[in-house]
Amino acid sequence: MWDTFGTTSCRDIFPMLFRLSALILLAVAIPLVAMLVGPSLRTRLDSDELYSKIDSYSPSELPFKYQPTQTDVAGLPQITNIQIVDFNRDGKNDLLVCDALGSRVLLVERDTDGNWIESTLVADVAAPAHATVVDIDQDNDNDIIVSVLGNIMPDDHVIGRVELFENIDGEFRRHVILDDVRRVADVQYGDFDGDDDLDLVVAVFGYSRGNVLWLENQGDFRFRDHELLSGPGTIHVPVGDYDQDGDLDIAAIVTQDEEELWGLENLGGGKFKKRRLWMTINPDLGSAGLVQCDLDQDGDLDLVLPAGDNLEDFDAYPQPYHGCYWFENHGNWQFEIHRISELGGTYAAAVTDLNDDGNEDIVLVSLTNNWLEPNNASIVWLENDGQQNFKTWQISADPLHLVTVAAGDLDGDGLPDIAAGSFNVRRPHRKLGRISTWLNRFEAKP
Repeated sequence: MWDTFGTTSCRDIFPMLFRLSALILLAVAIPLVAMLVGPSLRTRLDSDELYSKIDSYSPSELPFKYQPTQTDVAGLPQITNIQIVDFNRDGKNDLLVCDALGSRVLLVERDTDGNWIESTLVADVAAPAHATVVDIDQDNDNDIIVSVLGNIMPDDHVIGRVELFENIDGEFRRHVILDDVRRVADVQYGDFDGDDDLDLVVAVFGYSRGNVLWLENQGDFRFRDHELLSGPGTIHVPVGDYDQDGDLDIAAIVTQDEEELWGLENLGGGKFKKRRLWMTINPDLGSAGLVQCDLDQDGDLDLVLPAGDNLEDFDAYPQPYHGCYWFENHGNWQFEIHRISELGGTYAAAVTDLNDDGNEDIVLVSLTNNWLEPNNASIVWLENDGQQNFKTWQISADPLHLVTVAAGDLDGDGLPDIAAGSFNVRRPHRKLGRISTWLNRFEAKP
């Protein structure tokens, strides 16, 4: 020990040196062991996160006709969301597209010759993440609610907004209904408090901080916000009756820090109960979205999770745990996770019956596959055998950097087609795409 003159006795030297040597050894050994063992431990602890490193697949036996829309635009396209909807209520489906590069929401329609015609529905929205079509004022036309990120890149400032565009005879009047939040990634709607008007639920992604809010409709385009969950990186909030008790609940996927799936059970009267349905010990799984469906067609709502977001990595590359996961609803808020595909950089999913066999198939797109291999898949579909066993078919290796996908009938033949959008912020800057469609050319065998 130290004496009053600040010197050390000889009998204390050797224990101190031993402890110092032990600390130095641990300081070197622990990172080394973590580096060697950590990657395998991460996957071995959860058998649903295994990966065979297959990034290309057998060509699809189901034929598709590739048809991109307008491509002659300046800069690297940054499409953040694409949906197939009958926006004009004319019986024909259109594409509703969020264009972060152009800071706008687009309507893309097919003319009588099958050509794509683009028009701007909403301009001057800073990095729109999603556009929700809903008749919020119940006057029998489609309004638009835009989830505004404010900045496409990571940012924790209060720059997010929810902007509601009221449809007045085809023109849109802007109402800012939420503007004191961080980056907003998703807005969905439903009557959560049973008062016969439409409320909203908001996924505030932020970056290091985020949350889930429900906005109580108070009439005249005014909403009161209530926090339901605090979690950074909340990206999607699908709405449905997950417990089959007759009211609308909310699911939420949190993608930063601990990656978690939450259920927000509606207790009535605007009250909700938080239920953590799943979490992973892997903080880098890369949850990239959440799709509501009844995949096994047993009458309840399941969830599909595409996982492959590793944009935090400067050299984004497929990881052992990337792919698609199905959360099977067993009732009473019990969900069982199943790994149903392996695709490096999986970023979005759409559920539909592509081959008209009565089973729900899945379309997946990749944002950051291994693009050094020219034949690696950018878009695939998973064929469901009816028992939720899936075979992966490759639709295309071109274009790259697909970040959003939707399925629906675009050419009026009754078959679901595919639309996808490219988000070009990483190299390689080749096989560039913007808004792409694949028309389903399936013909039933006689």
